[in-house]
Amino acid sequence: MTRLEGRTALITGASRGIGRATAVRLAKDGAKIAVNYKGNVDAAEEAKRAIEEAGSSATLVQGDVSVEADADRVVKDAVTFGGGKLDILVNNAGTTRDDLLIRMTAEQWDAVIDLNLRGAFLVTRAAMRPMMKARFGRIVNVSSVAGVAGNMGQANYASAKAGLIGFTKTVAREMATRNITCNAVAPGFVPTDLTKALLKQMEETILKQIPLGRFGTVDDVANAIAFLVSEEAAYITGQVLQIDGGMVI
Repeated sequence: MTRLEGRTALITGASRGIGRATAVRLAKDGAKIAVNYKGNVDAAEEAKRAIEEAGSSATLVQGDVSVEADADRVVKDAVTFGGGKLDILVNNAGTTRDDLLIRMTAEQWDAVIDLNLRGAFLVTRAAMRPMMKARFGRIVNVSSVAGVAGNMGQANYASAKAGLIGFTKTVAREMATRNITCNAVAPGFVPTDLTKALLKQMEETILKQIPLGRFGTVDDVANAIAFLVSEEAAYITGQVLQIDGGMVI
């Protein structure tokens, strides 16, 4: 028996990057996966195929999780897919709109806060009801080392990711008596569609800041999330696991 057999997981922003890698990793552990995506249906379909190739089943749940009605529907569809329950939630959906603060527009600020932080709030709030009913849940929020240490040109992103850390700790306190844990991961520099161009430009400078001397991979993050949603992590809640090669010690 695989360690997540019988579990249903909803992963937001699961069509690419860390979300997709996490979906495939949890599928290998036996979980059924509800793949949330916003607009790229081709990428979502490809992620679904990868999950099925990993030996599990998947469903696609389209929706912009920063929109309340969409977030509620996404969770409802995931619960239906799970036969009336939702065991695991990974709040991964995110975006960047980088600029120095003095040049940052209100629109850039709002776009990042809305998806990265408001989206996690809306989806988690909707997921709490079925999890409380079942008296079981595993929630993991994908934060960032930018939320721990800040980062130039990312006041909006760092604020959203720092907010996720406070949100994680609060949910952990509120839900602990219902056997629902809530933790966060804080990846460091991990090449994805959002970041690979920037990392290539600054590779030499950035690698000097990382004691392990390499960038992370999406699988490094997915493996950590797989641990946090497993029974092996049943006594861990309210924690922030930095996956950054030692960059922020």
